[in-house]
Order: sequence, then structure tokens, then C-alpha cells
Amino acid sequence: MSYYHRLGQIPPKRHIQFRQPDGSLYAEELVSSHGFSGIYSNLYHIVPPTQVTEVGEPLPYGFELLKDRALLQTHLQTSKAKRTGVDFLESRKTLLANQDVTLSICNPSSTDMDYFYKNGEADEVLFVHDGSGYLDSQFGRLHFRQGDYVLIPRTTIYQLHFDQADTRLLIIESFSPVETVKHYRNQLGQLLEHAPYCERDIRPPSELITRDEKGRFLLKIKKGGYMHHYYYGHHPLDVIGWDGFLYPYCFSIHDFEPVTGRIHLPPPVHQTFQAHNFVICSFVPRLFDYHPLAIPAPYNHSNIDSDEVLYYVEGNFMSRRGIDRASFTLHPGGLPHGPHPGTVEASIGAKETNELAVMIDTFKPLYLTSQALEFVDESYPKSWLK
Repeated sequence: MSYYHRLGQIPPKRHIQFRQPDGSLYAEELVSSHGFSGIYSNLYHIVPPTQVTEVGEPLPYGFELLKDRALLQTHLQTSKAKRTGVDFLESRKTLLANQDVTLSICNPSSTDMDYFYKNGEADEVLFVHDGSGYLDSQFGRLHFRQGDYVLIPRTTIYQLHFDQADTRLLIIESFSPVETVKHYRNQLGQLLEHAPYCERDIRPPSELITRDEKGRFLLKIKKGGYMHHYYYGHHPLDVIGWDGFLYPYCFSIHDFEPVTGRIHLPPPVHQTFQAHNFVICSFVPRLFDYHPLAIPAPYNHSNIDSDEVLYYVEGNFMSRRGIDRASFTLHPGGLPHGPHPGTVEASIGAKETNELAVMIDTFKPLYLTSQALEFVDESYPKSWLK
């Protein structure tokens, strides 16, 4: 995260006595990254967060990678997935993955969670394609809406509440921290003047809701291919104050300011976030190139170091035919890809585009999962033929 934030009550110094009205100590918790060398926050609980009352049996929770599949340009027609399950975890279908990142869809029919969830091994980015709602965590309430990236650091305990049952999410799990782009920041971490967004666009939790309740509270923890079940006798969101740089936040794709030029600019100008071995980019409505001989459609491109995934959100995707909203295309390293026949000439003279898309470029090969097979468009590898 790029700036300091605080909510609720905190003592004047870290690691000193901070007492409750009855004279007992609040329980301080340091939530830190990279051991003690990365960003962190200090939280103050009514009850120590270590007080587990019961540990259930872990259940397998994972996916099968198809590493022996042929090298193919791939189109996944996930617009066909009206509902992928009942609740937030059951609804996740992981479609693409490698050792650095997983890409999943999530279309739940339930609007609430009756448990808490923690990803114990990965940061999560929820892209809200359809729907709105709020996330409750130790850090407070965070409202989200259509078009938001919701960035959730690993080990955050949270519940999601949706305003309606027709929610559609793209979920990106990163096994390294997801950050604002390094070359957008100065030496103090402040976003630079020429960055396509600034701190005003980043929305941290706005309200701290402290729950001082006893009961039997289930926390599901995802780690190592299993879902672990922990039970607490006290509500896990009992934080009365916190401060620091590590917390969930929202950034809207609609607040990304596009960079344009006289001739076609490459995808790095659309970069929005970075992580180890992959980047996330936002394609947003923008003016097209204004050189008198400009070709707005992208040129053919051979990836030699990366796989490119596009998730299509809204609009007319002028370089592609047969693409619906919520489609994925995977253009793997080792194969050239480019605009479909007829789209280059058709783009000449166009002044602007209203498309919205999320791109994930990885620097290690991505593999389809067995869950992705139901969405594969078998005709796509030959779709460049006239």
C-alpha cells in the first residue's frame, strides 16, 4: 500500500500498555509482510486473536492443472456461467494458474457469508464485474461497486456481503504482494504526477465496526491445497483501532486515466498493479491514436517471455470477433497473436474506444485447469483464418 491510514482508538506508541475500561490490556497484533521488513499494520483487539476454541478437519480445496494440453490460443466463454455455486468459496472456479498466480471466476447465488474467510497464502484481487456490496474485516468496512478492484492482503479475515444475487467476480490470487506500480512512485512511495491514478482514487476502509460478541465463529483458512476450519469463542472482528500501511482497499477501473499517443502504444501504458512475475493492466475508454496514418488496432505480437490473458468486461472489442463480456482469451508465449481478419482496416479512422478489459501478463507459463474445459471455444485457434 502506498500511504498511512488509521481507524479507531490506538495508543500514542506501539508496544506499550493500552488498557480497556475494566483495566485489562487490549491485545496488540502486528500484521506484517516479509517478516518484519515489509509493510505492516498494528491492530488492537478486545480478546487475543490466538484464542482458538476448536480446530476442525481440513478439507481438500484445489484444482487440477492440465500441463499436457497442446499449446493453443484459447478462448474461454465464461459468459455462459450464470451461477458457479451458492456462496463465495463454493462459487470459485479456478480456470488458469501457475506458481505465481491463479485466475478464477466467482458468480455466487447467495448474498451473504455465514462464516469468515482468510487466504493464508495469497493476496487477492477481486474485480467486481457485476454487483456491489461491502467487505467487513479487522480493518473495518470497505464498500465496493461495479468496476472496482478490491485488493485484500493475505491473512485478512473477512466476510463479503453483496447487494444482489447477480454478482460476477474475477478473482486474481497472487503468491507475492500485489502493489501499485513501482515506476509510478517516488522514493517515499507517493504516486507521481504522471501516474494514471493517485492516492485520492484509492479507497481504504471508511468505518471501523467493533464486534464484542461471544459465540461460535467459524473461520475458513485456505492454505496448501486445503480449507482449514478454525472456531473462535469471540467475534474475530473485535478490533477497536489500528494503523499502518497494510489493509484492504478499492480502486475503480473507471478512475484509471489512460495514456494516449499519436501512434499505437503498447500494453505497459495500461499497467495498474504489479506482483512477482506478473502484472495487471486496465484497458479503459480512451481516444485513439491521432497520427494521420495511425492504425488503432493493435499490431501482431509474438510473446517470447510471457503469457497474455485478457478478461473482457464491457464494450466493443474492435480487434476481436466472437468475444462476449466475461470472455477470457489466453495468448501463450511462443505463438504470435493479433487482430482478427478485417478488424485492422475497420479500425482505421476510428476516433475512440469504449471498451473495458482487464489484462494479466505472466512471465511463467499459465496452465488451464480441468474446471476450465467446459468453457473452451474449440474453434478459436483457427479464428484468424478468413
